[in-house]
Amino acid sequence: MALIPHLLQYFQELYRTTLINPFLFSLLLLCFLFWLSKGGSKLNLPPSPPRLPIIGHLHLMGTLYHRSLYALSKTYGHIFLLYVGRAPLLVVTSEKIAKEIMTTQDIVFANRVRTRAVETLLYGCCDIAFAPYGEHWRQMRRICVSQLLSLKRVQSFRFVIEEEAAKLIEKICCASLDGALVNLGEMLVHTSSIIVFRCVIGRNYEGENMKRFEELSRDGVELVGGICFRDIFPSFGWVDVLTGKVKRLKDISKEVDDLLDKEIESYKCSKGNDDRSNSFAEILLQLQKEGIETDFTQDKLKATLMDMFVAATDTSSTTMEWALTELMKNPNEMKKTQEEVRRVVGKKSKVDQDDIDQMAYLKCVVKETLRLHAPVPFLIPRQLTESAKLEGYDIPPKTIVYINAWAIQRDSKLWDRPEEFLPERFANNPVDFRGQDFHFIPFGAGRRGCPGISFAVMQTEYVLSNLLYWFDWKFPGSASREDLDMNEVFGLNIHKKIPLQLVPMLHSFESLK
Repeated sequence: MALIPHLLQYFQELYRTTLINPFLFSLLLLCFLFWLSKGGSKLNLPPSPPRLPIIGHLHLMGTLYHRSLYALSKTYGHIFLLYVGRAPLLVVTSEKIAKEIMTTQDIVFANRVRTRAVETLLYGCCDIAFAPYGEHWRQMRRICVSQLLSLKRVQSFRFVIEEEAAKLIEKICCASLDGALVNLGEMLVHTSSIIVFRCVIGRNYEGENMKRFEELSRDGVELVGGICFRDIFPSFGWVDVLTGKVKRLKDISKEVDDLLDKEIESYKCSKGNDDRSNSFAEILLQLQKEGIETDFTQDKLKATLMDMFVAATDTSSTTMEWALTELMKNPNEMKKTQEEVRRVVGKKSKVDQDDIDQMAYLKCVVKETLRLHAPVPFLIPRQLTESAKLEGYDIPPKTIVYINAWAIQRDSKLWDRPEEFLPERFANNPVDFRGQDFHFIPFGAGRRGCPGISFAVMQTEYVLSNLLYWFDWKFPGSASREDLDMNEVFGLNIHKKIPLQLVPMLHSFESLK
């Protein structure tokens, strides 16, 4: 979660707030110093850099802290402790330790961090992704795996992905006729948003309604991936009120809640007499009616739907944008991928989902993109509810655990030439991202692994194959691959700082004349 940028923003906002005067600041400083001075520890804790009063290790973490913490691991090892204020953060950059956390001690590390944003937007953490480990979570996880995101259910959404991919291709085709520049970053987010909305709700929003939903999804991802002052210093939650963070959370939460209530009421009134019977919402409403789980309240239902919006919208679009960016940067790999896609599709005028199974190199491209650009670099942080032991170290209760999947997937001891884009490394290689190979965990593993892998990958592979099949791509004006911006923006997902913008050229298929 984007801890550092948000805390820096808070300090700036506090500085500008007229209510914060020298007397109040001095009082805050004394409170912090007293808090930090309380007691010592005789535990055998993991190594930790020297820290400063109040801010702890904030000064060491930077704004792209998946990279900063990877750099710190070079000095302090694959397991070390950091503090931001009083909050202990355990950072893990080891395949071996990650495996122990997600398998051997999976139950001990099964809880999630409850942030103010998560509690507000996800109905008090009664969803699946952030719910505390317990009977409710186990029941909802089973429903998610067996009902919502089973392979059979995911395949039933193929027509949605195909229809929205066709609309995307049509828009780009119109732009190509004028030689226009297209913002692929924005287009991919839009397409992913529509796909997710149709699968979750069962129908499409049009025009301004869809635009507003995209804004709400983006804001939701940003807030869930962010941090509030109360999350680090519980006694000073009032700072979030002063900075307007609480109001923003409540406003977005209410708007999303109203939207979901409206859609759920629409379902109940239709009594199943429409074309939405296969959507996530319809399935959950039916399970609620059947009493599949005791006390399956409306809030729990809406929280589960919110999970789908937050988790699915951003991951696929981000991965597709990074994949196209890497292919533009590496023309040999681009040529090889397009040749495979066009050879497999052949004389057909449409890419079929069944074609994807024959695109071995395209699948390698997607895997390599997920390795180099892990969508959620720290996965979703875990939190201990009791003490634990790792590598002989004592890990105190309430410690927040960051598994730096981004760092593990770039470890030179685990990967040959890890900083290079080499899809061939996955050719004839059984290594996969489904939670069995702990040096490749873009979707996590164990009990808390992402249940939506099949949905995300199916969408990514299909849309990407269409973009590579129908169009050749070039840089605008005199720009070249050396000018390609690879900078990142950190959040729940790692985005490109500057969206990918290219000029599409409709490919000439002589065999289709």
